[in-house]
Amino acid sequence: MKKDIHPQYNKITVTCTTCGAQFETGSTLKELRVDTCSNCHPYYTGKQTFTQAAGRVEKFKQRYNIK
Repeated sequence: MKKDIHPQYNKITVTCTTCGAQFETGSTLKELRVDTCSNCHPYYTGKQTFTQAAGRVEKFKQRYNIK
């Protein structure tokens, strides 16, 4: 690599603005803030719910008197 043409690569701390979790990574930036991380994102935590599908199932059961 040529000297003095590449950006400085640093170890930084990434901060989640939603849950406050912090983790370390490498970047050319000085500081990085993210909206959601793997600690609070519903897809990774398994807390994702499908309310729209649940409403459709309830309507179907109600329509055909299924218990």
